[in-house]
Amino acid sequence: MNNIIKLKIREIDSFKDHPFKVVNDDSLMQLAQSIKDNGLLVPIVVRKKEDNRYEIISGHRRKAAVELNGEEYIDAIIKDLTYDEAVIEMVDSNMYRDKILPSEKAFAYKMKLDAMKHQGKKISPKGTKSQSINEIDDTKTQIYRYVRLTNLIPELLKLVDDTVLKDKRTVLTMGLKPAVELSYLNKEEQKLVYMGITYEDVTPSHGQAIKIRELSKNKKLTFDSLEEILCQQKGNQK
Repeated sequence: MNNIIKLKIREIDSFKDHPFKVVNDDSLMQLAQSIKDNGLLVPIVVRKKEDNRYEIISGHRRKAAVELNGEEYIDAIIKDLTYDEAVIEMVDSNMYRDKILPSEKAFAYKMKLDAMKHQGKKISPKGTKSQSINEIDDTKTQIYRYVRLTNLIPELLKLVDDTVLKDKRTVLTMGLKPAVELSYLNKEEQKLVYMGITYEDVTPSHGQAIKIRELSKNKKLTFDSLEEILCQQKGNQK
């Protein structure tokens, strides 16, 4: 059984390249109030680094909430993990959040895939007994789709995140499948596509994104050819 100890908050660092955002919103304020009223029910999980500081594996929001309360110490469990082991546990522990952005899933899955490769492990389809990327809702195919999103420029990636963050009826959003197709374009072509999206006030459907990718493959993607595709159907499509 892991022992719970008190650590100084100032000696604890966020996980390197932590892909999950900690937002100072009403939810965090409610968590801070709950901790103030009831105490920290679930300790954070950390590992010790070579510089004698600590790195959070699980509990970034809990740490932020405790800091909001002005506390100097926090209950923690220290685990002896390698970096790759810590990455896998960090990703798994965060995948059960109520709201996860596609970009968060994308970079988290990429980190876990890389860690598993370093360990010589393979990804298996969901539901098998062999090593799986995650025992949650996403299939192997879906996981690779999310990882492709890490190749998008920030402007296009935000359109995908807005499917979760915004009301789809009032802002432009782009679904996962068309976004995956656009992820194969180079950065300059992606900027061109984003320019076309903002100019026409429409995002491509999956079929349109396939056509755009084909134009790119044949070195025929121009603003005019892009505009012709985006004008085929109006409205925000995914």
